[in-house]
Amino acid sequence: MAVPLTLVTDPNDPGARRTLTVAPGTTILKAAHAGGVDITATCGGRGRCTSCRVKFLAGLPPPPTIMDEVQLGDDLVREGYRLACQCVLHEAVTVQPAPPLDERSFQILGAGPGVRQFGRVLLDSGIAKQVIKVAVPREEHHQTSDLEQLLAAVGLTTADVVPAVLQRLPSALRDDPTGVTVTTFAEGGASAGESTGRQRILAVERGDTALMKFGLAIDVGTTSVVTTLVELESGEQLASVSSLNPQTVFGGDLMSRIAFAQFNPGNLRKLHTRIVGLLNQHIAQICRDSGVLAKWIYKVVVVGNTCMHHILLGIDPSHVGLAPYAPVMRHAVTLSARELFLKIAPEARVCFLPLVAGFVGADAVGVALATRIYDSAEIRIAVDIGTNGEVLLGSRDRLWACSAPAGPALEGAQIRHGMRGALGAIDRVTVDDDIHVHTIGETDALGICGSGIIDLLAGLLDRGVIDWTGLIQVDLRDSLPPRLAARVVMRGEERQVIVLRPGEAGARQEIVLTQDDVRQVQLAKGAIASGVTMLQHVAGVPAEAISELMLAGGFGNYVSVESALRIGLIPPLPRERIRYVGNAASLGAQLCLVSETERARAETVAARIEHVSLAAHPDFEGIFVDCMNFPQAR
Repeated sequence: MAVPLTLVTDPNDPGARRTLTVAPGTTILKAAHAGGVDITATCGGRGRCTSCRVKFLAGLPPPPTIMDEVQLGDDLVREGYRLACQCVLHEAVTVQPAPPLDERSFQILGAGPGVRQFGRVLLDSGIAKQVIKVAVPREEHHQTSDLEQLLAAVGLTTADVVPAVLQRLPSALRDDPTGVTVTTFAEGGASAGESTGRQRILAVERGDTALMKFGLAIDVGTTSVVTTLVELESGEQLASVSSLNPQTVFGGDLMSRIAFAQFNPGNLRKLHTRIVGLLNQHIAQICRDSGVLAKWIYKVVVVGNTCMHHILLGIDPSHVGLAPYAPVMRHAVTLSARELFLKIAPEARVCFLPLVAGFVGADAVGVALATRIYDSAEIRIAVDIGTNGEVLLGSRDRLWACSAPAGPALEGAQIRHGMRGALGAIDRVTVDDDIHVHTIGETDALGICGSGIIDLLAGLLDRGVIDWTGLIQVDLRDSLPPRLAARVVMRGEERQVIVLRPGEAGARQEIVLTQDDVRQVQLAKGAIASGVTMLQHVAGVPAEAISELMLAGGFGNYVSVESALRIGLIPPLPRERIRYVGNAASLGAQLCLVSETERARAETVAARIEHVSLAAHPDFEGIFVDCMNFPQAR
């Protein structure tokens, strides 16, 4: 017999209620997602975070599971809170999903300065426009057609045009006496005079629109998505928009998202439509901001990790999440915007860069292009720190890469009072005889984001509050300055550091760092650090042989280098050999957008990169354990 589940998003609004009828034995989380109600499940519904907590308003709360007790604690359990992913329905209940933090104005790294910083990039986007006058058929006995007359004028054949272009051809040829503008695309740089690929007609427009040639570079990350509009003739950035990836409601990391989609076409469709819908929102906004019409966008280049790549293409990523983690495809692929349901010129070319292997995807190829690591005389390292991090090491002689999945902890997820980088997030921390914080926007503190957590841990290590194993030293607090010592507490069996008390820095509630929070960060930073160390180990490259360490990605560009060094997130190199390189994946996409030469190079570079599977290497376990520990004070 079906069970009614009522979800109340706002107890003060009678209209904010939704009643679903679900089968007994279904969890609240699955029932809500199936009914189109979003309950965030950062851990993918595995009971490893608190994001899906609900409060029972009517009906008897079931006995708490062990995960309820571990994640929520005794107080919230007594107040009627349960994890939606753990709570199985057997009778009618009414619950209120926990309101998320009021996260606004997210601090997401944009597209960066663009390709014009590369003075020697050949601007050969492949998109060409020419204005022509076509003599349309005027006599019945003249055996010809609109299309034949057009093709004769541009020197192409029927094989170079798709049926969709024909739909608007009659009116375009007759509506403007000045002629029509024919837009073509030639892969491999034909627009620069290197005719290495057949031209394809993308659009026929009335009048002269020859100067309107635009494209999009799209970086689809696990946590955030950045879309950039570029003028193809000059390479100039005209607008950029970024936002959170809407798929995060189904899981904060790749494996959670794969588990959600695994062998379930309906869930795969949900993930696919979410990202396509967001991209169309980006397109609408970017066109409003720039004044460019969507029909004048003729080329798109997409980068992303293997999982994001597959989902955007509607490909089941199930086997990417199962050993031996093989992608369904690795080669570069080009299709029409119409096939992806993107609301730009229907026949615009959407170009996906090639993947390397496993979870090392097209975003890593973009980083390699942007940093020019493939052409470096000296050995360099590029680290794209994120939910699914990648590490590149090498030079013009040889290149290695690995996936270093930090998970969402560095984005504030699975941290007791963690949050993403948004207004009110503690993003910088200093520790002396007390704890001092700075918040994004200098507003009241809501929680702590990744860069703040790294600063906090570095400061606590320096003051001896945390030892090299990550243990919060409650027993030694008497040796600390009084104000700092008062923040180190033992509550039940849990060790905590009180970062802010209510009222401090405008905090409405206590913000703490728990022992489990420290362990989560150790796992995350251990993944990144062990990825770097393993590549050095495989390549036989000691730290002194590394000429430069490049930090890429959103988190990599907001974290303090000094704090990252202190906790061992990055290798112990001199500060002058470490630099930020911005959103290198997006910059790589922009290079391939304005240059078919660069896009061809992407395939060459991807084929050169040697993938190192960390988990399969016999030395990885020991290296990972060592990298989880913090460096001892120097």
